[in-house]
Amino acid sequence: MYHGMISREETDQLLSVAEGSYLIRESQRQPGTYTLALRFGNQTRNFRLFYDGKHFVGEKRFESIHDLVTDGLITLYIETKAAEYISKMTINPIYEHVGYTTLNREPALKKALPVCRDMPDGKDSPEETGLEERLTSLVRRATLKESERAPKYEKVHNFKVHTFRGPHWCEYCANFMWGLIAQGVKCADCGLNVHKQCSKMVPNDCKPDLKHVKKVYSCDLTTLVKAHNTKRPMVVDMCIREIEARGLKSEGLYRISGFSDLIEDVKLAFDRDGEKADISGNVYEDINVITGALKLYFRDLPIPVITYDAYPRFIEAAKLTDPDERLEALHEALKQLPPAHCETLRYLMAHLKRVTQNEKDNLMNAENLGIVFGPTLMRAPDLDAMTALNDIRYQRQVLELLIKNEDILF
Repeated sequence: MYHGMISREETDQLLSVAEGSYLIRESQRQPGTYTLALRFGNQTRNFRLFYDGKHFVGEKRFESIHDLVTDGLITLYIETKAAEYISKMTINPIYEHVGYTTLNREPALKKALPVCRDMPDGKDSPEETGLEERLTSLVRRATLKESERAPKYEKVHNFKVHTFRGPHWCEYCANFMWGLIAQGVKCADCGLNVHKQCSKMVPNDCKPDLKHVKKVYSCDLTTLVKAHNTKRPMVVDMCIREIEARGLKSEGLYRISGFSDLIEDVKLAFDRDGEKADISGNVYEDINVITGALKLYFRDLPIPVITYDAYPRFIEAAKLTDPDERLEALHEALKQLPPAHCETLRYLMAHLKRVTQNEKDNLMNAENLGIVFGPTLMRAPDLDAMTALNDIRYQRQVLELLIKNEDILF
């Protein structure tokens, strides 16, 4: 297999005896670098070979050269013999006929998303039983139950490269997924399996499955609410209900920290039990433990409630000096948030406004709460240390304005 430092001409002569034969040689022009030479289509193809504990010439990494070559021959054969067919795979995908679109009874991406301020806040809306359909193993979907109280948030798929065991077919184009390893990608949230090239065509209609969404904290906000079919994360609803039931008059609410070990217990309870977690006063007498758990939930979000994309718009709005222009800019900035984020922020700001209405007892006004929640709900996207430090006062101002003007901004 390894033939040392030989020329391309010698390599070509050695491999010309059999289709699919291969060897490894050291480069004469760049000693210390290696080339995988492979015979395919009556010509020798040369690939720069790398090793970092596994062998690779591209994205895929292999335990052995034999597996690398086998996978390469499969890919070359498919791409050579079926190039025209592959280019047309996504033109009339099966996904349009039996994917999420069918179960939703509406074309993906074609229905306007509701504006967060128009969403009803009722808790007891009647549920509609989702249409049950039997699907083939090619395009399997769990039975969906749509609820009037849970808006249909749009969510992109969380695709990751995946190695499938046994034959698999793409759930977008219905074609075979070839190769020994990393044959395609799999959505980590809903389990959808597709070719890598097909993943670029799949609509933003991921419906996370609780089989794949294993935790509550540190889970993407939209992923969590879609997985549990709720308007907002259950942590937010449950903690706020508990705080408003027994803690609105507590001095230093949100400013005073609870015992960190108990806060961690609440986090573990939500991750383990979800909406069945017991956070009542019988278990956690100190309300500061519940406020601490809520703040920790927001800090642990991989994408903050005020997202990285929307962050600059909020900071620029806070810098405006004219009060009317500032509120208008904030209103426009809110439109940049994903619906689930916007609805969560609306609900939290309404709660914090109720906290300020008890300022006489809890000593917490909008400015104090802005100091607490600014860095919690807003995180600077990869800014240098000095800029991030300067932004802290604007973060506080943003939260202060959102709390004071909650009724007209949302």
